[in-house]
Amino acid sequence: MDAFRYKAIDERGRLRRGRTEAVNAADLETRLSRLGLDLIDYRELKASRHDAGRGGIRRVDLITFCFHLEQLIRAGVPILEGLADLRDSVGNRRLREVTAALIESIEGGRNLSGAMADFPAVFDPVLVSLIRAGEQSGRLTAVLAKVIENLKWQDEQAALTRRLLMYPAVVGVVLTATLVFMMIYVVPQLLSFLSNMGQALPLQTRALIAFSRFFSQYWYLVFGLPLAAAGSAWIAVRASPEFAQRFDAWKLRLPVLGPIARKIIVTRVCTVFSIMYTSGITVLECIRASEEVAGNRAVGRALRDAGRMIQDGGGISASFAASGLFPPLVVRMLRVGENAGALDEALDNVSYFFTRDVQESVDRLQAMLLPTMVIVLGAFMLWIVVSVFGPLYDLFTHVKI
Repeated sequence: MDAFRYKAIDERGRLRRGRTEAVNAADLETRLSRLGLDLIDYRELKASRHDAGRGGIRRVDLITFCFHLEQLIRAGVPILEGLADLRDSVGNRRLREVTAALIESIEGGRNLSGAMADFPAVFDPVLVSLIRAGEQSGRLTAVLAKVIENLKWQDEQAALTRRLLMYPAVVGVVLTATLVFMMIYVVPQLLSFLSNMGQALPLQTRALIAFSRFFSQYWYLVFGLPLAAAGSAWIAVRASPEFAQRFDAWKLRLPVLGPIARKIIVTRVCTVFSIMYTSGITVLECIRASEEVAGNRAVGRALRDAGRMIQDGGGISASFAASGLFPPLVVRMLRVGENAGALDEALDNVSYFFTRDVQESVDRLQAMLLPTMVIVLGAFMLWIVVSVFGPLYDLFTHVKI
């Protein structure tokens, strides 16, 4: 939906100005007429960087919104009245506008899931599918409770992913800054003194001199080539779906980080699959939703292939095993749950197991990074000390007093 700035008059002839969202100008006029306003003029607003994505709506705001809506519906308050209460009490301006648009859509005859589908940047397809299943089954409060649980889990996974990426990034910045400072400022001053001593320099000192000169003269290549490679990969990923899929598959094969990323994706897929399946959504729709939340094109294609096999009559566990991307433990647990008629419990067990495994893996990785950083910095400093002070020691030992 697009945002519009409008001027209208109410039933008493007073001029009203405001901002709302609509599909087009005709939809804008219809929405305003439901509010008792006659459209005079309007202007379509361009999406700004602030309005991109969720437009300032944090996940915690969405959790609070769904929690309050679930409590109001559970207490017997009609949806329209509950949304009106939320519109008047919510603190986030963007979420307040979205809530007002939901009320207008529902007053126009749409259901809650259909109204939410107009805001895919705020309510993702998985959430909309869950709400739709709750409306069809008459278990909207139970489904909203699952939605809240899923949003909280997503928030935890996002925090875990930030922990996983932030620490190596900080370590890399520290190592790079130390390298740049030593090679450009400290080492050249020390080595210029050694070069003027007139004596033969050992191999490690000559290597340090060569490395320092190369770094000082071609530092733009040292930093530019990795950035150019990253930029080229980014362009190729956006331009070629086949390359993007191979790139995502390569990321899963990276040492250390690859297995952790695979576990995070498996946890995400199984959690969403379980929540949607227990809400009454068909297996094929669960798989399609899992493709969207996987966040990896290689896994998405594997899930798509598994969906085709299931559609052709294959079993769920066999279809997942044929993809080759899911660990044997996942396949075994799915097979047991499928045979026992307790697939949702099997998926919950997989999610619980891999959530704990990912947390432990991240903790181990962070525990290893600090000693590794100390060792790398220590080895680097040892090389400098030996290369600089070794010749100085030799010089002083040959000095006759």
